[in-house]
Amino acid sequence: MLNAFSFMTDTATLAIFDLKAIRHRKSDTADWWSIPDDELDEMNKGNIAFIGLGNDGFYTINLCDKIEDPDVKINIHCPSGEIFIGAGEDTTGGNLEPDDPQYRAGEIIFLPVGYYDVSLKKVNSLLFISIIYSKVRINKFENVLRLY
Repeated sequence: MLNAFSFMTDTATLAIFDLKAIRHRKSDTADWWSIPDDELDEMNKGNIAFIGLGNDGFYTINLCDKIEDPDVKINIHCPSGEIFIGAGEDTTGGNLEPDDPQYRAGEIIFLPVGYYDVSLKKVNSLLFISIIYSKVRINKFENVLRLY
């Protein structure tokens, strides 16, 4: 598994999701997730994590075993074991998925099927992320996640 990689976003958003968990949105509009109610609904179901980063640009992901005092914690469901981590604009939708490495801003990592607790700590353009096996799928957010 990659421990570090970079990506660029022009929506100031990080997306983390299992390709199968969000596949039901493939035929939806490409920007379905820009509607806060839709974004929040899918996050609370544990299908995807969207984190507003505050700025467009290049970010470096560092995958870690554990993060002390994370800025964000969210549970996700991993039904296929293929987890995309990268630019929000590459989220499944508009009849597209981030399955071609030539056309995506991010990477796919492979995990055992199950539920995971995702923790994130942002330090400027560095994003530290830990993904730890969990028994919890759902979330109870009242607002979308933004790091400003």
